Amino acid sequence: MPDMPGESDRKAERDEMVSSQLARRGIAAEPVLDTMRRVPRERFVLDSLAGKAYADSALPIECGQTISQPYMVARMTELLEVGPRDRVLEIGTGSGYQTAILACLAKHVFTFEWHLSLMTRAAEQVRQLGLTNVSYRCGDGSLGWPEQAPFDAVMVTAGAPDVPAPLCDQLAVGGRLVVPIGPADDQTLVRGRRTEHGFERESHIKCRFVKLWGAAGWRE
Repeated sequence: MPDMPGESDRKAERDEMVSSQLARRGIAAEPVLDTMRRVPRERFVLDSLAGKAYADSALPIECGQTISQPYMVARMTELLEVGPRDRVLEIGTGSGYQTAILACLAKHVFTFEWHLSLMTRAAEQVRQLGLTNVSYRCGDGSLGWPEQAPFDAVMVTAGAPDVPAPLCDQLAVGGRLVVPIGPADDQTLVRGRRTEHGFERESHIKCRFVKLWGAAGWRE
């Protein structure tokens, strides 16, 4: 894969992030680690927080949203098991950082964002990295993108009251879904897999995300 713009900037900080925050805490998938060594996270944070781009924490962005902690990005991506032929649905474009990570690993990413201003800025940042395999839509992501289904993988980067049924329905057999479940102060990261016999789910780590608003998410 050719170098992306900005890849050489702050490379030492990215290498340290991957070593100390990711590999040391159990992230083992080399494609995920390699991608996070390459994508310049500082392009996706507020200008005033660029110095903290590689900190071991989530950071605020516009519209009251956040860019997730690097470890959480890596953990969710590893659980999703994205391959180079996969079509991935992402619910919650946010800053676009997770979108860029997925776009480096998948054949195509379809990403939904509730806030138009966030989506517009994220799309420009992703485009500037030379990633052209992303389609964007603004609206209620909890209902998915049925006309583009089925998807090989679905990632939800906002907390839902339960696994949104429309997103399960849009998974191909063998497809994976990763979503935080629970209220804002008590969420668990869940991975589901669609089989020929139904939908299997397993719980992983505790986490904290903004709420997933929408018809199949939170309504108040």
